[in-house]
Amino acid sequence: MAYSDIDTSILIDLPADAPIQLFDLKSQQASIRPALEKRWTDILDHGRYIGGPEVDECEKALADFTGCTEAVAVGSGTQALVMPLLAMGIGAGDAVFIPGFTYNATANAVLLAGAFPVIVDIDPVTFNMDAEDLARKVEAVKAKGELTPRVVMPVDLYGLPADYDAIVPVAEAHGLRIIADGAQAFGGKHRGKWIGNIVEITATSFYPTKTLGGYGDGGAILCQDADFADRMRSIRWHGTGDNRKESIRVGINGRCDSIQCAVVAEKLGLFEAERERRIAAAALYKQRLSGKVALQGALEGQENGYGLYTVRVPNRTEVRKTLGDAGIPSGIYYDMAIHQMPAFAHCAEYGSLPHCELAAQESLSLPMHPYLSAGQVNKVCDVLLETIGA
Repeated sequence: MAYSDIDTSILIDLPADAPIQLFDLKSQQASIRPALEKRWTDILDHGRYIGGPEVDECEKALADFTGCTEAVAVGSGTQALVMPLLAMGIGAGDAVFIPGFTYNATANAVLLAGAFPVIVDIDPVTFNMDAEDLARKVEAVKAKGELTPRVVMPVDLYGLPADYDAIVPVAEAHGLRIIADGAQAFGGKHRGKWIGNIVEITATSFYPTKTLGGYGDGGAILCQDADFADRMRSIRWHGTGDNRKESIRVGINGRCDSIQCAVVAEKLGLFEAERERRIAAAALYKQRLSGKVALQGALEGQENGYGLYTVRVPNRTEVRKTLGDAGIPSGIYYDMAIHQMPAFAHCAEYGSLPHCELAAQESLSLPMHPYLSAGQVNKVCDVLLETIGA
C-alpha cells in the first residue's frame, strides 16, 4: 500500500481529553486477552514451558509472514545478533561493521562474539548506515591489516530498512556476510520485501514495545538457509544435538519460552491492521510537520514499519519540556553515539562520526502506536510547531 493512499480515518476515535501515550500496550492487550488466556491455559495444561508447540507455531507464522525460509525463536534480540556470529565462526581478529547510531546491543553482540565493532557513520536523513562511509571503513581496515573484515551489520533504525541497494554491493565486493539488525523494524519493507526477507540473515526483537512484541524478552533469527537455521537451533540449546544432551558445538542458553512465543503468534494476527494505523498516524505527522521539522526520510522503494516516529530538533531539551508540560510524552533513545559510551570508546575517536554525534543531540521520538487518534497526533504537532516557532 502506497503511503499516499493511506486514509487517516482508519485511526481510532478517542475522546478529546484521552491521555496521549508514547506506547499503548493496554489497548492491544484488551483486544486479544481472552485468546491469550486460552493460550496460557493450554501451556499450563501441557506443561512444556520451554520448547512447547507454541515455539514451532510462532516460528512457522513468522516465516510465512515474512517470506523467509526459516525463523528461529530465541531469548532476546541481542541473542539473535550474537548467535549468527557464533555460527559463522566470527571471533578474535575479525571486524564487524556497525552503524554508530543504534542501541548498544548492536555493539555488545559483536564484542560478545569476540570480534571488533568497526563503527560507520550514518546518513543524516535516514539515520541509517552510510554505505559510502562503510566502503571507506572496509578499505581502511584492509589497508591497516590488523583485522579481517567479515560481516556488515546494518540497523533498520526506528523501523526504516537500511540502504540495502547500496550496502549489499559493498558487502559483495569485499566478500562480507550481512546480518541485519531489524530489532525495531518488523513490518518495514524494502522493494516489496518484508524485513526478514531482504538479506540472508535478520535479527529481530520481541521486547514488549516493538512493533511485534511479547510480554517479556524474546527475539528471532529470520534466515534463508535451512541448514543455518538448524545450527541456530543447536546453538540456542547450548550447542547440543537432537538429543539435547551432547554438545556438538559451542552454544548458549538462547531459547524463547513457550509463553512468549504464544503471545507473539497471537499478536501476529493483529499485525497488518496495526501496521496500517501506524502508517496512517505517520502520514498525518508528515502532512503536518514536513518542511517545518526535520523528519526521518525513506529512500525509494522503502516502507517504514514505524516502530518509532523520530524527528530532529536542535533545541531538544526545550521542546521536550514543552511537550511534557502539555501532557505529551516523548523519547530520547540514543543520547550518545556508540563510540561516546565508555564501553565502546576504544572503537572510534570522538569527532570521527559527525552525523552520529549530531543525531544523538537532536533526535526526538514522538508518540507512535496503533491506538493513536487523529486528534492526538494533531495535538502533538500543534505543540511541537508552536514550540519551534514554525
